[in-house]
Amino acid sequence: MKNKSLRYLTVAAMTAALYAVLCLVLAPISYSAIQVRVAEALTILPVFTPAAIPGLTIGCLLANILGGCPLLDIVFGTLATLIGAVGTYLLRSRKYLIWLPPVVSNTILVSIFSIYLPFSKESDDSLWFIMLTVGIGELISVCVLGYLLYFAVKKLVSGSVLQMIR
Repeated sequence: MKNKSLRYLTVAAMTAALYAVLCLVLAPISYSAIQVRVAEALTILPVFTPAAIPGLTIGCLLANILGGCPLLDIVFGTLATLIGAVGTYLLRSRKYLIWLPPVVSNTILVSIFSIYLPFSKESDDSLWFIMLTVGIGELISVCVLGYLLYFAVKKLVSGSVLQMIR
């Protein structure tokens, strides 16, 4: 029992660290009005382990705080990632739909609060334009990079290792 809890905590912590580091290292494309947050590719990890859900959530929270995001972004951006990760976990048996929850939750939530952020007011972007740019960034991160990650992890990780981290 203790080993399983320790593994869960370790996987969650490693996921959080990886998410935050990817955002911070790739800051120029992770924090802007038009962004491709590469770390969002990790939102497919709940397919393999539920430990990725708190990891992604904490990683996004840390990345948003350390990246200097406004409070709205910290709260609702993190919520969007949490919703996406839970949705991915719930759809884990349907590999062609696992991309849907993170893309939809981020496109809707991030776009809605983004219209209240300073960069949107300065450029006079409409909600539809912001939804389009956020959606395209999420599609690139989750559908392209996330699917590459999905197939790489699936190929590299044996069933016994998957059972170990679940």
